[in-house]
Amino acid sequence: MGLLNSILGNASSVSVDEVKKEWGKILAQDEEITVAYKVVRDYIILTPKRIIFIDVKGLSGKKICINSVPYRKISSFSVQTAGMMDLNAELVICIPGMPLPLTYTFDKNINIYEVQAVLADAIAAAEK
Repeated sequence: MGLLNSILGNASSVSVDEVKKEWGKILAQDEEITVAYKVVRDYIILTPKRIIFIDVKGLSGKKICINSVPYRKISSFSVQTAGMMDLNAELVICIPGMPLPLTYTFDKNINIYEVQAVLADAIAAAEK
């Protein structure tokens, strides 16, 4: 199922240690990774301060686009759970000033409720 998910572009959970080893250089001082997900070569990293989207571009993967969104900038988000026929969950994040929301599809094995809880807690903390 892992290969099929990679082909379809579904996010799967990855080890925080693995992500920190590869992407720790982009973290702020004393910033820790809460959870991380991988979509083929791309990553979605959630920290207590922000959500980071890493987009590996091109065939060689040498060009990388890193987008960082502080939780206080997220105006809303929604999750859609996997169903009987639709085996994937979905996360949609709305950010003012962006023409389209950010949408990510997650493997059915990902606990989308966990993703939602981490985002909700982080956004609530950012509002204080």
